[in-house]
Amino acid sequence: MKMLFLLLTVVSMPVFAAGGSLHLDDVDIDMSDTASLQRGAGLFVNYCLSCHSAAYMRYQRMSEDLQIPKEVVEDNMMFTADRIGGLMKSTMPADDAKKWFGKAPPDLSLIARSRGPEWIYTYMRSFYLDDNSPSGWNNVLFEKVAMPHVLYNLQGARHAVFKKDEHGVEVFDHFEMVKPGSMNEDEFDSAVRDLTNFMVYLAEPARMVRYKLGVYVLIFLAIFFVFAYLLKKEYWKDVH
Repeated sequence: MKMLFLLLTVVSMPVFAAGGSLHLDDVDIDMSDTASLQRGAGLFVNYCLSCHSAAYMRYQRMSEDLQIPKEVVEDNMMFTADRIGGLMKSTMPADDAKKWFGKAPPDLSLIARSRGPEWIYTYMRSFYLDDNSPSGWNNVLFEKVAMPHVLYNLQGARHAVFKKDEHGVEVFDHFEMVKPGSMNEDEFDSAVRDLTNFMVYLAEPARMVRYKLGVYVLIFLAIFFVFAYLLKKEYWKDVH
């Protein structure tokens, strides 16, 4: 049994390496940037929550962590719950979603931990028009994706241009804008960074607590070091 598991692991390694070879763009994740997290939360509830759930997060926890007033959350962000203590769940029935998209949209609570922030950032900026896709959209990073480009009104509609490499395989080259969106490229990249920042928070809200606690621990250690050093000098002052 162990030999079979080892064989399967070795055989699957090239496949994993091939998937991991795709270029992912760097993104600046900063849990101390409250304004970015607030903007990302706004994008998430307006563009993602209608199809996807974040069923491990409660609106109240988000309100407290991101310093969003309770009234703002209740009036502008709670589209899928009646009480601020409710979970962030999608109202789309799973059976209907499977019928429309081919599969039910996954819960996004832990997507930043399973995929990584660079993957999310690159993925959300890699959609292009594709007449052969049921939704009319495709994605350079996730070929034949079922999800449509929900942020197209912000980014605009683009075609992807492919070229053949030295082995005759078609590879992505660049995008060509067909219809501009309401944001320019830098503004859209910044918006997707905010969304990615929020989804990293969503995957591990306790990280914010750890960051704050870490500062206090470092301050304690700095003060403790002073007293430990003075105590060491007192013990060793008569040793020559």
